[in-house]
Amino acid sequence: MFATLSSRLKDVTNKLRGRGRITEDNVRSVIREVRQALLEADVALPVVKSFVADVRVRALGTEVSGSLNPGQVFVKIIKSELVRTLDAGDSGLNLKQQPPAIILLAGLQGAGKTTTAAKLAVHLKDKQKKKTMLVSLDTRRPAAMQQLQTLAESVGAEFMPFAEGEQPTEIAKKAIAEAKLKQVDVLVLDSAGRTRLDQELLDEIADVHKVADPIETLFVIDSMAGQDAVQVANAFGDALPLTGVVITKVDGDARGGAALSVKSVTGKPIKFLGTGEKTAALEAFDAERMASRILGMGDVVGLVEEVEAKVDKEKALKLAQKVKSGKSFDFNDLKDQLTQMMNMGGLAGLMEKMPLPGNIDAKAMQKGMDDKVLKRQVALIDSMTPKERRFPKMINGSRKKRIAAGAGMAVPDVNRLIKQHLQMQKMMKKASKGGLKGMMQGLGGMGGPGGGPGAGGFGR
Repeated sequence: MFATLSSRLKDVTNKLRGRGRITEDNVRSVIREVRQALLEADVALPVVKSFVADVRVRALGTEVSGSLNPGQVFVKIIKSELVRTLDAGDSGLNLKQQPPAIILLAGLQGAGKTTTAAKLAVHLKDKQKKKTMLVSLDTRRPAAMQQLQTLAESVGAEFMPFAEGEQPTEIAKKAIAEAKLKQVDVLVLDSAGRTRLDQELLDEIADVHKVADPIETLFVIDSMAGQDAVQVANAFGDALPLTGVVITKVDGDARGGAALSVKSVTGKPIKFLGTGEKTAALEAFDAERMASRILGMGDVVGLVEEVEAKVDKEKALKLAQKVKSGKSFDFNDLKDQLTQMMNMGGLAGLMEKMPLPGNIDAKAMQKGMDDKVLKRQVALIDSMTPKERRFPKMINGSRKKRIAAGAGMAVPDVNRLIKQHLQMQKMMKKASKGGLKGMMQGLGGMGGPGGGPGAGGFGR
């Protein structure tokens, strides 16, 4: 997520960390690099100018020059300015309305509105125990209604179809009545989109807004929209009283410019980030935690929340007791760990939220880490006999050939999996002896070429 922006800003701040003295010249040089990093990340020029100007004033003032650790203070300035740029007040959903509380989604076609509607249903059910109804207002594309219906069924949300010839305002009125009849807590209206802005689209959604009177009007934008995000955000902001922003597809965006630009342009809080294709891949936005992640400081709170929500606590407890008692970490245990990683967005997703020590190469650990890689590793383990999983040392040359053939892979892939298993085994032992510090040391040992799960070969 936002790898380009994160990498460049970390490079900039690392130059000043630990310096006992900072001169005006090297501060100016670093600020130029900050400006270049923001421009490369496709942040809108007005936002870049404002950000850099504020950093310059603070960095050249007594806040840095009078500090005992000026380099560290400069890093804090960058972080606080990121928070200021991203933060627009309360980012939670306001549902304080006589049911049904209505949420209207607005944005261009392809921004991810329909998927976001389903993700909101999952979020509301899991986090707030809310009963949700999803309704499509896109009368021009019948496939849009069918897609939303399929998603609604998959996430356990109510759904109301519309008849041919009905207008969006009529559908909205009917949906509100239906939601009341079914005692729905939240009604999500998925508005029509276009591949580009036009006045007809804006007029249509403005009319829907008047009829529905939603308590939340969320602007949905693709994080890879780049500079176009500013124009689109301005247009929707003028047409509607927006209450917040949802930025989608951030898992595929290396730049991060939309996140910084859209909040500044709309003046509205970023409410959620879409972090993947799965319906559970919706992350509540927190400016402080996002700024920490961008600067490589991790997001421990977010990591703990994700672990609480997605990790099988019973299995985790059994594994901890097993390792602590001195029993061996086998391939059954490794499979459980790989499955848990997939549920949490892979190792890359975990590493992004962990404040890794400087000696760990996070990029090397994240290389090739996606669901496909993890699935291949699980396939290799599934190709083993129950005895081989319990006693990895018995896997000899002939067994490796059979395991590889059974998973449709090669013997070197099996060798890499065995190497990974040994490294995980060492990490677990260190964790049982030294807690988090021991686990981090174990992770450090996995950071070299071919060391991390899935590194080298599996990503083919």
